[in-house]
Amino acid sequence: MAEKAPPSLAAVAVSSLFLGLLAGYFLGQGSSIGIFGNSNTNEVKKSWPNSYDVKVHAESSDEQADDEEEDEDEDGDGKELNDFRDSKEEVKMVLVVRTDLGMGKGKIAAQCGHATLACYKYLVNHASSASILKRWEYGGQAKIALQTKSEDELETLQAQAMSLGLCARIIHDAGRTQIAAGSATVLGVLGPKSVVDQVTGHLKLL
Repeated sequence: MAEKAPPSLAAVAVSSLFLGLLAGYFLGQGSSIGIFGNSNTNEVKKSWPNSYDVKVHAESSDEQADDEEEDEDEDGDGKELNDFRDSKEEVKMVLVVRTDLGMGKGKIAAQCGHATLACYKYLVNHASSASILKRWEYGGQAKIALQTKSEDELETLQAQAMSLGLCARIIHDAGRTQIAAGSATVLGVLGPKSVVDQVTGHLKLL
């Protein structure tokens, strides 16, 4: 039986080139997804499997975390609240945002979150309003964002809402980012749709 001829020099060279390219490909893929680490800690990392460069700037107002404490209105006694037991209509919350402050989108979102929680906490702490709160929860927690252009109008709207027995809470910013401390930013109002509309029905959507 004839012995097999050894591979030619050209075949060895082609095989070595192929293996080198294959190893380089897998090393490159592993590096791109962070398997081998990153020697340059300041380099912008790519999000995998996408190819987008992601870099969050701490000084960016819209992307800055709003982790500061916000002050809501002084705690009330809840005597202004109407339980609206005879009403069968939808319960909704409106969030009236001051646009004259020039808040960024992220700041507005955070302030609306504070106002939503302030209304919820106020109603939870007053048993007489338990039924209206449950109806809002079970009905999908409808929330509408509206706009106003001054603190005076925000306070006027709150007074009107309270006179109708609605839960109405104003958020005052702590002043660590974008706006002055104590600025009234958002008014949250919760109650039956028709009653809330008596207060905010004329306002434009945010």
